[in-house]
Amino acid sequence: MKLNIKNETARLKSVVLGLPDSIGAPHTLEESYDAKSYHSIQNNIYPKQEDITYEMSEFEKILKKHDVEVYRPSLIKDYNQVFARDVAFVIDDLMIISNIIPDRYDEQDAYRKIFARVGWKKIVNLPETAHIEGGDVIVWNDFLFIGTCFSQDYRSYKTARTNEYSIEVLKEYFPKKRIIDLDLKKSDTDPYKGILHLDCTFNPIGKDKCIIYKDGFVDESDYRLILDIFGEENCFHVTDQEMFEMFPNIFSISPEIVVSDSSFTRMNNFLRNEWGMNVEEIPYREISKMGGLLRCSTMPLVRE
Repeated sequence: MKLNIKNETARLKSVVLGLPDSIGAPHTLEESYDAKSYHSIQNNIYPKQEDITYEMSEFEKILKKHDVEVYRPSLIKDYNQVFARDVAFVIDDLMIISNIIPDRYDEQDAYRKIFARVGWKKIVNLPETAHIEGGDVIVWNDFLFIGTCFSQDYRSYKTARTNEYSIEVLKEYFPKKRIIDLDLKKSDTDPYKGILHLDCTFNPIGKDKCIIYKDGFVDESDYRLILDIFGEENCFHVTDQEMFEMFPNIFSISPEIVVSDSSFTRMNNFLRNEWGMNVEEIPYREISKMGGLLRCSTMPLVRE
C-alpha cells in the first residue's frame, strides 16, 4: 500500500474505519478519560451497543457509495475501538504510530494486519515520551497544525494527549512542513470548557475553507493565525453549543463531499447553500456521547 495524505480533503481512496462490535460496559466516572464521556455517564445517557453499530454501518455505507476502500481493525472483545484516528495517522507517505494513553494501549494490536500492508519502512515509532494522538494532527498541504497542551499541569489532565516533545520529533521527520502548534483549553469533566483534540475545535474542508470554534484555544492569537491563513470569509464559526455537539468533527471524502451528522442543520444548510458542497447526512448522535465524531472514527490511508 502506497500511503498518501497531503491534506484533509483530497479525494479519499482508502481509509480505516473504527469497529463498533464489542465496546464493553460503560466506564465509571472515575474511569472515563474524556469530558464528553464523563458527561454522558454522569447524565446516564451513555450510548448502547446497538446504536453505535447502526451509526457506524451508516457511515460505512456512505464511504462505499463513493468508492472508498474501507479497512477495519481486528476485533478485541469488550473494548471500545470506535475511534481509529488516534491509534495512528498518516502524513505524506509515512504512518506515525501514536503513543496513546495507557487505557487504549491494547487497541493498537488490532491494527497489525493494516500495519503489515503498509510495510515497516513506512512506519514511524515515536520515542516513548513523545505523546501524540491523531485527533490533534491536521495535515494541510505545507502546514501541519498540531493541537497540544502547554500547561504546567499537563500531566494532571487525562484530556491532554499531545505534548511539546512530540511536536519537536515531527519537525525532524517533516522539516519542510510549517508546523503550527495550537494550545488547547483542557477539562477532564466539563465538555463545554475543554477541547479533547484539535479536530474538535478546528477542521479544514473544501480547498480553502474551515470550521472553527474560537474559544477552544488558550491564546486568541492562535485563532487569529488560522483566520489569517484561511481568510475570515472562508471560516464557518460554531457556537459553544455546536462545539459541544461536535460540529467541527465532520469528515471529507473530497473537496466537494463531506459526511456530517444529520442534526447539524445550520451548518449543513450553510455548506450546501453558501459553499456549494454535497453534504452526506447520517445519524451520529450516539457516538458523539463518547467524545468523538466522524473524523475521529477514521484513519485515512490514501487520498489522490
